[in-house]
Amino acid sequence: MESKKLLLVIILSMLLVFEKGASTTVTYDHKALVIDGKRRILQSGSIHYPRTTPEIWPEIIRKAKEGGLDVIESYVFWNYHEPVKGEYYFEGRFDLVRFVKTVQEAGLYVHLRIGPYACAEWNYGGFPMWLHFIPGIKFRTTNELFKESVDQSLKKPVLFSMQNEMKLFLAKIVDLMKDENLFATQGGPIILAQVVSFIFVMMDVFVVENEYGNVEWAYGVSGELYVKWAAETAVNLNTTVPWVMCAQEDAPDSVINTCNGFYCDRFTPNSLSKPKMWTENYVGWFLAFGYPVPFRPVEDLAFAVARFFETGGTFQNYYMYFGGTNFGRTAGGPLVATSYDYDAPIDEYGFISQPKWGHLRDLHKAIKHCEEYLVNADPIHLSLGLKLEAHVYYKSSNDCAAFLANYGNSSDANVTFNGKSYFLHAWSVSILPDCKNVIFNTAKVVSQKTTGSTAFTHNTVTIENSLESDPWGWYQEKVGIANNHSFASPRLLEQINTTKDTSDFLWYTTSINVEENIKKRKAKELQLMVGSLGHAALVFVNKKPVADLEPSLGFGYGNHDDASFVLSKKIHLKQGNNTVDILSMMVGLQNYGPWFDISGAGVFSVIFSDLKNSKNFSSTEWIYQVGLEGEYLGLDKVSLANSSLWIQGSSVPVHQSLIWYKTSFSPPEGRGPISLNLSSMGKGQAWVNGQHIGRYWSSYRSPSTGCSDNCDYRGAYDSWKCLKKCGQPAQVLYHVPRSWLKPEKNLLVLHEELGGDPSKISFSTRSGQTICAHVSELDPPPVDTWKTDKDQTSQEPSLQLNCEQGWTITAVNFASFGTPTGDCGAFIEGSCHWDVLSIVHQGCVGKSGCSIPITMAKLGDPCPGVQKSLAVEAFCSV
Repeated sequence: MESKKLLLVIILSMLLVFEKGASTTVTYDHKALVIDGKRRILQSGSIHYPRTTPEIWPEIIRKAKEGGLDVIESYVFWNYHEPVKGEYYFEGRFDLVRFVKTVQEAGLYVHLRIGPYACAEWNYGGFPMWLHFIPGIKFRTTNELFKESVDQSLKKPVLFSMQNEMKLFLAKIVDLMKDENLFATQGGPIILAQVVSFIFVMMDVFVVENEYGNVEWAYGVSGELYVKWAAETAVNLNTTVPWVMCAQEDAPDSVINTCNGFYCDRFTPNSLSKPKMWTENYVGWFLAFGYPVPFRPVEDLAFAVARFFETGGTFQNYYMYFGGTNFGRTAGGPLVATSYDYDAPIDEYGFISQPKWGHLRDLHKAIKHCEEYLVNADPIHLSLGLKLEAHVYYKSSNDCAAFLANYGNSSDANVTFNGKSYFLHAWSVSILPDCKNVIFNTAKVVSQKTTGSTAFTHNTVTIENSLESDPWGWYQEKVGIANNHSFASPRLLEQINTTKDTSDFLWYTTSINVEENIKKRKAKELQLMVGSLGHAALVFVNKKPVADLEPSLGFGYGNHDDASFVLSKKIHLKQGNNTVDILSMMVGLQNYGPWFDISGAGVFSVIFSDLKNSKNFSSTEWIYQVGLEGEYLGLDKVSLANSSLWIQGSSVPVHQSLIWYKTSFSPPEGRGPISLNLSSMGKGQAWVNGQHIGRYWSSYRSPSTGCSDNCDYRGAYDSWKCLKKCGQPAQVLYHVPRSWLKPEKNLLVLHEELGGDPSKISFSTRSGQTICAHVSELDPPPVDTWKTDKDQTSQEPSLQLNCEQGWTITAVNFASFGTPTGDCGAFIEGSCHWDVLSIVHQGCVGKSGCSIPITMAKLGDPCPGVQKSLAVEAFCSV
């Protein structure tokens, strides 16, 4: 998400498995949320149900639970649940009840953020487009009843307002939950109402807003009144559930104000009666076309989480824990990519991403060991030196847990605490559940790793096949107006209000007569300048793509931060009439920012000029067509796969604009998800068996500088600090869920807008994975085996490896005990080396997971007196 601060958040829904019929109470005090009379420390993670398929929900939720989460968070996306006013949709990926019940069956809570505004890099922020066209409606500001009309069926006035439409949708969602007995008071799982920047009325549901605090300034007095209205609405509801306002320092005493951001350890609630909560902790950042791929080192993420709980935190939520995919046209804008991987602990395809998942899992376990201390009392702060400190939580004078922090970003340090010496890496926190023994340090990653990055083809062994398919068919999209859906206007029209987001495309067509419009000139060479609010546009003159001295299309485009652009090209006009066709292309509606609902798109000026004169055609008559001819024909549909509309033959046109392609293919063997490699294509959209897998833009490359695969985790993180894939497309691999495929004869349809070569498309599927770990004899034992101090002498460190569920360790490629160096995929034997390959092979091969104790008795002692470590690289496969 953008760097956002949530306005009003009711903690509207966390679900837990309880015995049917049992009710649950939720309150809070200054220490924590109190569930059934017990204070709780809660770890939460965002998983958005439409960004994957229902078949995958159970596996992702299971992995989240195994990763140490207590809570699953998701938005509810209004625009897809109510695509037409009064018509609701809750099927397939949008089956909200099924998702909530799936989480309930796993024994986790659910934090259900109903919205209605979500942001979430989701198209139009989750608002339905029809809302925009209700006369008088204004989004996110004071909005009294604006219009009276007469309902012809009821023969009485109907009042329209933003608040009323919100209330209707919220009521629909809450009634849906009630009908399934999912509220705690019904013996179900919903136990908390959240004002996640929106305000919900639990029973008489009324919701307002999300992420308003950092845009309130733009609305002036109306914004202040809006916030006041929202807060008073919540406070006066007399509900029995807690209310939360995010990023709202002046939240009234009756609601909890919370924090969002990369770090929230310095956040303090505005009352001593409220717990310290973190509602969005960004694990990475979202991806946009034309930008490098952002990532966040797990050492920094773990540091931020540990610091939050060290300083009195009680609840934190990872955004995202599983990001998933922006299928279809769900991606927001401008130019948000189809992948929503977010560098999350569970990657876009549902696989565990190491070491992020494992390191955070160990952190969660370490914090759980401290839970009874954290909820018992406020911490005692101790200074241990410059940027060195301890926070100690006591249950009694000789029973405590402690956090030791070095928040300097450059120098490691040795500190003395409780009569003992401790080594602290720069930018790290050590956790001591008994105030003596360190069981976790945020900068010391001993959990399992995988080779390379978290990208689909990098941390795995994949089978990549050329597309074994039938011959390609194609259809040439006509340039300009091609059907009877056209209409005229004496001026340039704004695109969103014209298309109503029924298509990404809008044709602008006009004619120019050289004798009449370009006085006393014959065939002319002119400069054409097209100004657009975004997001991209193709220009054709006399039905041919504009190209000047360079062999390039007349193509202009913006970027995520500024979608507007001016396309300037030299063109040649003939004597007499000439046609000018402009295809304006959207790449996701704006989803964030002040007044984002009225930010425009499309062409706003067209100017022709020579060295002496210029003529503005912005007020000339233009003919319009919403959408492409191929969209009206339904070329993406399976029912047209064998239509005579498709041209068949060996001479498939390539590197041409506005071409539809189709073929039938058999998928790679296996059960896992598939990645479609579209690196050979330019810009367009793709469908598999009629399912829209998203927009692609492989030809848009990121800047060539500013990236590093080895980003220093030390020091404050922001979304531009750690980047990779400079000079490359943001995305070339596109997720095709296995559940969308048949054993053979699957239909692939592409609409290529710029030009590409479909013959070079390939599929990848995951067939195995290289996993590694590197653990020292001085590292603490695994967190889940930690015992109290009296048992600690028997505890030894161990190296642990685990495959994805259903896979087993089939080989050990490297195993050295001594002083090995390097990283996963590139381990090197040190000067002290003991070959333990046979020991590790015997303990691991054929198993889904294994643990190798790092003891001299088990491994031997190749070099007495030298600090040793064990490094192992193994391979998992089905």
